[in-house]
This record gives sequence, C-alpha cells and structure tokens, in this order.
Amino acid sequence: MVSVSSETVVPTALKILIAGGFGVGKTTMVGAVSEVTPLATEEHISAAGRRVDDLRGVEQKVSTTVALDFGRITVSPELVLYLFGTPGQDRFWFMWDDLCSGALGAVVLADTRRLDACFAAVDFFESRSIPFAVGVNCFDGRREADTEQVRQALDLAPTVPVLLCDVRQRQSGKELLLAVLGAARRKMEARLVAAGLRPG
Repeated sequence: MVSVSSETVVPTALKILIAGGFGVGKTTMVGAVSEVTPLATEEHISAAGRRVDDLRGVEQKVSTTVALDFGRITVSPELVLYLFGTPGQDRFWFMWDDLCSGALGAVVLADTRRLDACFAAVDFFESRSIPFAVGVNCFDGRREADTEQVRQALDLAPTVPVLLCDVRQRQSGKELLLAVLGAARRKMEARLVAAGLRPG
C-alpha cells in the first residue's frame, strides 16, 4: 500500500486548447512548450485533402493534424496545464465541442497573411464564453500587422489579450498560456463580483 505524506503536493490540472486555422502553428506550439514528448496525430496531406483544404499561404505544408495534439507543461508544483491542439480544417470541426469540454481557456493562433482563417475559432470561443487569448504568429519574424490592427480586424473585446508571438519559441508560447490564465482569472473574478460574492 502506498502512503501519501501530508506534505505531498497534488497539482491542479487545467485544460487549455490551442486553436486556429489550418497551418497556423498549433502543432508547432504544443511541441515547443510541452515538457513531455507531445502526442501528435499528423498525417501526410493526400491529393484528396489538397482538393478540399484551403492551402492559401501554406502551399508547402505536407502534413496535417487529423485528431488532436496533446502536451503538458508544469507551471508550478501546484499547477499543471494540459494542452490540446485542435485540428484546423473545416471538416474536423465536429470534434471541437468534445475537445472544449472542461477547458479553462484557449489560445487562438492567427496568421495575418490569412486572418480570416481564425474567425471561426474566435466565434466558437466567444459563443461559449470560454476565455481566450489571440497569438499573432509572426512567421520568420514578419510583422504585417500590430496587435491593435488585429484586434480591430477580429472585432475583439478589450478584455481579450492579443500578443505577437513566434510559436517555435518556448518562451513565446508560455507567454500566450499565461495570457490565457490571466483572462480566465479576470472572467472568474467578474462572475464573483456579479454574483455579489466579491466586492466590485
């Protein structure tokens, strides 16, 4: 029988989704920040897939997520984040409702070369009142729009964090995750105030 010391810390586990359009960097972000070898369901893009998926701006892409990506990052001894990368193609959106069950919040990755590809993800989380942050993935250091231009283009509320990022860099991904945690905390505090459980 295994005994657990009273000093043993059992961390709180929180679920964060990594979402956005096809080819925006979701699998790359999960791989960059995960402290364990991430689970990825990458498959080669078939000729049939090339006919139905929008490859604008990512014509050289050779593989795609067909189910989900999964990774883990320990923020502190008391807090562990489980990361779930969503598939980006329209034909896999039926999975999003199941993936978002129990999620604390989400990162929506945006590519300014095809900003419209993240509209569906923004709408999805807004309609379900799930806190999210937008990460503008600056491919190869290119910054074709600033955060305020992206905020206006996506018609985001002032409370939604928008950050420039490079999802290949672990620190950049961690900053996005911290922004999501901050957005979720502010939303919870606002609910407590509205319910009269905390002074405004």
